Amino acid sequence: MSQAKNVGLKSAGGTAPTRLRQIALVVRDFSKARQQLTHVLGTEVMFEDPAVAQWGIKNFLVPLGGDVIEVVTPVQENTTSGRLLDKRGEGGYMIIMQTEDARKRREYIESKGLSKVIFSVEHGDVACIQYHPKGIPGGMMPELDSHTPTPENPTPLTTRFSPWHACGSDRKVYYPGMKRSAHLSLEGCVLRLAPGQTSHEDAARRWEEIFGVARSRDLLAFTNARMGFCRGEEGLPEGLVSITVGVNGKEKFEGIWKRAEEMGVARGGRGWIEMCGVRWYLMLTGYGDDKGKL
Repeated sequence: MSQAKNVGLKSAGGTAPTRLRQIALVVRDFSKARQQLTHVLGTEVMFEDPAVAQWGIKNFLVPLGGDVIEVVTPVQENTTSGRLLDKRGEGGYMIIMQTEDARKRREYIESKGLSKVIFSVEHGDVACIQYHPKGIPGGMMPELDSHTPTPENPTPLTTRFSPWHACGSDRKVYYPGMKRSAHLSLEGCVLRLAPGQTSHEDAARRWEEIFGVARSRDLLAFTNARMGFCRGEEGLPEGLVSITVGVNGKEKFEGIWKRAEEMGVARGGRGWIEMCGVRWYLMLTGYGDDKGKL
């Protein structure tokens, strides 16, 4: 291998600004999940992707401002999502990240044997790359994607309402939903480690090493959110434990709690909301509708 190639791979292995753009959940009761998420959080379905039928599933996507919660359910036998449901029940499925150059990071990951690519597609300005979850702490399938900057999308990583390929090819269809949910923001999530795994910092270091997400001790510091870990426990599956949603405005914040209580999904004296096998925590934020964390 040439010296120039070595230098390129070395630089690819550092940290890079990375956004937690989408979290995917898997459920059995698709209609119930749709009703709960949209009603309680006060958001809406902005896209349903017919292309996911190739994996024997159907989905819907709801916006948290410029970021996304995806919900999938199997519609065929012997699917990855169906096996996950049988093993763990409803809950987390995928962590989908956005970086500046997913192709470059793939070169580094494969050159070091850090993870195995299980699916990839490139079209237009998009690179979408899914990795096998084996050896990656937290029990979620990771995906690292990127949009190449264009005159129409000059800062895809840092613009809150930048285009996102998972929402379809026509931004005029999904942008309005993103902007109507501008009071919501994806603030973070927590993954439970496998039984016997106890080091939060080792888990965060592994994600940093593979995907280049900057680490702050035992937290992954995405540009828009934080991802943490909790120790594994016997009898509890690894995977997504909680999602934290920011809510801009006291009235909207109180409205979510009221709807959660009416639907019977508020828990712990307004400690959290239980939906889709995941705990949802709320954080009162002060962002204006025209600006975000990014």
